Amino acid sequence: MSDLLDLHPAPADMHRLVVEGLSRTPKQLPAWFLYDAEGSRLFDRICEQPEYSLTVTETALLEQQAEAIAAALGRGTLVEFGAGSARKVSPLLAALDRAALKPAYVALDISAEHLQQACERLQQHHPTVPILGICCDYSELEALPEHPLLNGTAHLGFFPGSSLGNFTPVAAQRLLTQFRRLLGPGGKLLIGIDQPKPVQRLEAAYNDAAGFSAAFARNLLTRLNRDLSGSFQPERFRYEARWIAEARHIEMALVSSAAQTVTVAGRDWAFAGGERLITETSAKYAPAEFLALAAGAGWQGAARWSDPAQDLSLHLLVQADSEH
Repeated sequence: MSDLLDLHPAPADMHRLVVEGLSRTPKQLPAWFLYDAEGSRLFDRICEQPEYSLTVTETALLEQQAEAIAAALGRGTLVEFGAGSARKVSPLLAALDRAALKPAYVALDISAEHLQQACERLQQHHPTVPILGICCDYSELEALPEHPLLNGTAHLGFFPGSSLGNFTPVAAQRLLTQFRRLLGPGGKLLIGIDQPKPVQRLEAAYNDAAGFSAAFARNLLTRLNRDLSGSFQPERFRYEARWIAEARHIEMALVSSAAQTVTVAGRDWAFAGGERLITETSAKYAPAEFLALAAGAGWQGAARWSDPAQDLSLHLLVQADSEH
């Protein structure tokens, strides 16, 4: 049976973040707000859509290169940031186990219910691997909590899904610096990075024909209504995903269909017709660009694996001031 520690941000913290986000121009909320239980379920459906190839590509790459990656990672506790359904880690755990490296696994995610289900499912597939779930906002975590699985062992970070793209370059570099601190001296980081593609293909990936991307975004408003006494009418916002060339990222937003005033977090907020509430961004990095970003956070590339089409890279990073 896997353990679960609940360090989810308090409602007061969510209240503060909503006030800060809606006071910005343009309005934008932290991407983790999208991932309540229903949002996590909808994101899993997005990952199954034919337009969204990232998950299939990365999963296949992990399966194909599991032995080589396990050998490069070595012995330690695998710490996954933003684990979601925790489906991608399974081939790594199996390869580490086959190599007699005695892996343990710690999953960090914002949705406690989704995390518990993911850890229980993973435990069934890997009954001998110790597993711990930590419900938290990993981007704000000051330190990994005290726990036997995190004591006296090397920490091997795992950050798949190109989730780093959800952060601005400045925030992404800050997050990579934080990962260094959380993983500790000698810690390594295996990270998935989505690479640039034609604009039409990128926009289609975040605006699937089945409508799960739109439902995922609108669920944010439902969550705000439920958790922070909001008065959003989701049908009065349309979903839009578009490539922003100057920022080099996809921007996902809910666009107000008309001038309206919404109450949430104890305040009234005016939306003009056509005004955008940014729900998420997704930056794309070529390998050299990413390694330059990582270098600014004290990491250096030790290995890289990619699919034949060069759509996505798995980078193994080591700390620049450590021996490897």
